Amino acid sequence: MARSWAELLGEAQAAPELETERVGRFARLRESLSKSRRALTEQIAAAAFDPTDDLAWERLEEALIQADVGVTATAELVRRLEARGELGDLGQALGEEAAALFGEPGILHVQARPSVILVVGVNGTGKTTTIGKLASKLSEHGLSVVVAAADTFRAAAEEQLEIWAQRAGADFVGSARGGDPAAVAYDAIEAAQARGRDVVIVDTAGRLHTQTNLMEELAKVRRVIGSKLEGAPHETLLVVDATTGQNGLQQARLFAETAGVTGVALTKLDGSAKGGIAIPIAYELGLPVKLMGVGEQIDDLRPFDAQDFARALVSG
Repeated sequence: MARSWAELLGEAQAAPELETERVGRFARLRESLSKSRRALTEQIAAAAFDPTDDLAWERLEEALIQADVGVTATAELVRRLEARGELGDLGQALGEEAAALFGEPGILHVQARPSVILVVGVNGTGKTTTIGKLASKLSEHGLSVVVAAADTFRAAAEEQLEIWAQRAGADFVGSARGGDPAAVAYDAIEAAQARGRDVVIVDTAGRLHTQTNLMEELAKVRRVIGSKLEGAPHETLLVVDATTGQNGLQQARLFAETAGVTGVALTKLDGSAKGGIAIPIAYELGLPVKLMGVGEQIDDLRPFDAQDFARALVSG
């Protein structure tokens, strides 16, 4: 039986590993969050934080909100910091409390054979790139993958996904433009079953004529997938572009309500000053952030680590 990607990566981490490699990965994450970190810390860096000063707390709240942490999550962070009494190092305390808001680690479940991962999100968020990188990562860890191009509405979507599938060594299933997306997903699962593949990753449309049409189409794809394979889709990943800030939070809320989202892949962190949006997505919506994209390279898609993320976001 296939295991979760997190479990497979955990085995790799158990092997001897150079400290410089671990430091290097964190440094890459920290670099990708540099814009977000500056947006968060610049307003409170000018003077030492005095927990007895109401103005200092106001500056902290403003900095968190401007970093797209959101009003609700900001209020909870401030409440937790105040409850500590003696803060010591504000950055360390803030990082610890921010990490706690993410809750339990989000594991990408790929135990079933085949496991079906449905990928949703609006166009332009990096869905195609995320699918390609995920397929490559899964292949690296010994899992065979089928990629399904069920976004049959967007020009060049199928061609782009097929190129990524080839790079990842994955099978590819597509259709003529304008074809039935649900039929593509069905065919991909059928192909995976016939060929003994481990994982099916299904791309979906990010924009139809109306929002209602999009959600109805996604619901149809989910029904067809479920009718073909009991328990599928096993994951529904929402891809959110970190550069969109609060718009990304609204997208996450909409898809969570209508598309059965089980986790989030947060992309384009390296180009954003709004990386704090990960916190309200997890805390307000209860959606685990499972993957993060910290750059353009294929290795820059990683499992989300709340402690590393929070430390990279707030450390000076």
